[in-house]
Amino acid sequence: MSSGQTQADAQRVAELERNLATLRARIGAACAATHRDPDEVTLVAVTKFFPADDVLRLMGLGLLEFGENRDQEASAKAAQVAESLDLNSMLHFAYPDLVRPIWHFIGQLQTNKVRSVVSYADVIQSVDRLKLVAALDEAARRAERRPTCLVQVNLDPDAIGRGGAEPGDVERIADAVAGAEALRLGGVMAVAPLGADPRAAFERLAEIADKVRGAHAEAVSLSAGMSGDLEEAVAAGATHVRVGSALLGRRPPLR
Repeated sequence: MSSGQTQADAQRVAELERNLATLRARIGAACAATHRDPDEVTLVAVTKFFPADDVLRLMGLGLLEFGENRDQEASAKAAQVAESLDLNSMLHFAYPDLVRPIWHFIGQLQTNKVRSVVSYADVIQSVDRLKLVAALDEAARRAERRPTCLVQVNLDPDAIGRGGAEPGDVERIADAVAGAEALRLGGVMAVAPLGADPRAAFERLAEIADKVRGAHAEAVSLSAGMSGDLEEAVAAGATHVRVGSALLGRRPPLR
């Protein structure tokens, strides 16, 4: 433990390190079972409700991609992390793009939050309607940014409030993202239906992803799988898994 590191901080780092090792072993085993290279799967640490300090700890353990689903929390956390990096790393002063987190916005996105989200999010995984594409494009042009966008697919027609485009609308939305001046089309994203077989859902998502990729070769990302179903997602070809509780533990109470 360094002189500037408290015992509580050291314990938290050790906990995250253990969880990360277990998680990487799960991803590795899932890849081995389907003859995939583990390097094909990117771990996005879902840090919602956890402090900026945990982001910095995970960066110290080699993770760079983080997911948030509430703009108010995400924007403040991104600013805190950026400030910490600027204050504590002389290397960051000299090479500001050398070490920085990649922020994924993974929650439902209302058009009135678009300008804020575009200011910090590198990847927006929840694009699910044409009106949102237009708003994102305008905000990104004004901010002189070019975020990567994933089309969120609704795999559960009975779900209420989870977001996502109907499967029949996905290709049209992907076309709009690809044609937008200030957006990049990254691929597709989905959440498995509650109480259903995630493998079947993710296989359907993979079929949709293939269609999108057939029209847009750059749309290589397939974001699927969380703490409880990442193995099924990897088997279906997921390139990104979004993991919160298996990495960071039980979420603290929402304040």
